[in-house]
Amino acid sequence: MLVEKMGQEAVDLGHNEISITGVEENTLIASLCDLLERVWAHGLQSKQGKSALWSHLVSYFEVEECKSSGKPIDPNFLTPARSEPFWNIGLLLVKTGALSTLVSQLTNIDISNLTLEADPVSNYKENNGKERRKAKTPEMPTLKPLPISLVNDIKNVQAMTEIKTDIGYARAWVRLALEKKLLHKHLQKLLSNQDLLRSSYKRYAFLRCEDEKEQFLYHLLTLNAVDYFCFTNTFTSTIIPYRVVVFPSRKLSASTTSANAWIIVAGTLGETKLIPLPRQMLEIVFQHKNLGILTTLRIGHDNTGISPKWMVEHILVRNEISGHTYKFPCGRWLGRGVDDGSTERLLVGEMIPRDYDTEELMETCRTPPRCRSPSVPRRPSEPKLTIPEIQQMLGDAVNNIVKYYYKPEKERGSLTILLCGELGLVYCLEQVFLYGFKAKRFFRHVYLWDFFVKVGAHFEALLQEDEGASSPVPRQSLEHVLVMRSYCSLVEKIDNASCSVGKDGKFQLFICFAARDHLLHRMLLHIASTSVTSSMYEEQSFLRDPNLVTFLVQILESLSDFNIVLETSLTKGIES
Repeated sequence: MLVEKMGQEAVDLGHNEISITGVEENTLIASLCDLLERVWAHGLQSKQGKSALWSHLVSYFEVEECKSSGKPIDPNFLTPARSEPFWNIGLLLVKTGALSTLVSQLTNIDISNLTLEADPVSNYKENNGKERRKAKTPEMPTLKPLPISLVNDIKNVQAMTEIKTDIGYARAWVRLALEKKLLHKHLQKLLSNQDLLRSSYKRYAFLRCEDEKEQFLYHLLTLNAVDYFCFTNTFTSTIIPYRVVVFPSRKLSASTTSANAWIIVAGTLGETKLIPLPRQMLEIVFQHKNLGILTTLRIGHDNTGISPKWMVEHILVRNEISGHTYKFPCGRWLGRGVDDGSTERLLVGEMIPRDYDTEELMETCRTPPRCRSPSVPRRPSEPKLTIPEIQQMLGDAVNNIVKYYYKPEKERGSLTILLCGELGLVYCLEQVFLYGFKAKRFFRHVYLWDFFVKVGAHFEALLQEDEGASSPVPRQSLEHVLVMRSYCSLVEKIDNASCSVGKDGKFQLFICFAARDHLLHRMLLHIASTSVTSSMYEEQSFLRDPNLVTFLVQILESLSDFNIVLETSLTKGIES
């Protein structure tokens, strides 16, 4: 399983390539489930169901539930008797008249940690005051880590309505534990209950042989070295609870909104409908059919109320079953008359490693992201990127997309992250177009999208002149006409698509569609030759330096060899 998962890396380490090709991950995991069933079926006292592993898990679950609820435990499990609470012993002593014994018991009680009950009136006043203060300044949210609990994972699998057999439950549980990297730990916990083992298995059973059992668990521990999504990708119709935590700006004027906010979450297996965010609530839990590995999140509001403007730094979304947590950087305003005027943002997520410190994650989410989505002009404190640095970044971004298509399909990651994520193609091209761009004119900020719209108007005027001319268009000018028409059509579609998308969001859409339509490298020479470019860019810029324009054309032309398919969450309903 490890060799198959490591792929080419395993070949480089000396493993035989033939042994890792043609064997699907699902087949190997199914073989592991069969092996676990054989291990658990060895030396049973009596067969209780179709799956020995699931029967053992259910028995453990029932024992733990009895312990936590105080109910009597089934004597068939042969677990130790519950110790009697001290106060029950005291009442028994009173009933039997053994007062001297009771006095000696009472003298041993430590009352130093006991507190008297507070006055209810003063308690009410104090709590009421706290609630009023909280209403004025809502506290920053936190995301408590999911408890590592064998009982919870058994309970989550039991709640899956699409599974009908014990063997199905057992396989779902193995896949979930494998994905959460808890298979070794859960089985170690399960086998630590010696009373349950003795009552269920004969002395010669594999699970009661300590040396073999330890070696068996040690082998399973090695599976934690690789990442599996075998639960998420297999049970595509199961209902999953998702927890969403919004981290707004710490500034008092930007931390809340009077508008009706909403989110739409998308993943590799589907997309939610519009989910409303209740006012003054920064944390919600919603249930939805499995979305797969999350990729994008769209957040917005209707811009209503007294103070609708809202600044969001980050959003965290956690799958409450698998525990996968995704961070969506934003760092932008939502509202008319601020930033680029957008009332919705498309955010691209990244999965947080399981071993990432929770406190550190909370702190990073409360501060502005290093790279916005899409980014805003750099803050004065940040150093300005140089031309070689931008060239290197763009080269890496294009190279990552090329490598994506040369990988086997099962080893590919998310194309959306390579396009719109941190240091992706959109971000790098934004730095290209921002270099030497005259962003401030007559005391107002000019956005890149303003430049693309003006170029589109310039192309429209040229096309109308060509249509009015009586002479036919020369062959060498035909490509120029086709590029201008494609460019104008794309700009018009994006500009008319939605009034809630801001200018930076429209720029992001334009780059994605131009990459899909293989228009990026074809349009650059035509854009660079316009009078609009001369008036809106300084001489020291990518679009006004012939050598840099040639560099851009050559590096972006390599993307024309691939069929780029965009997620529906990116296209926002714009027709092809």
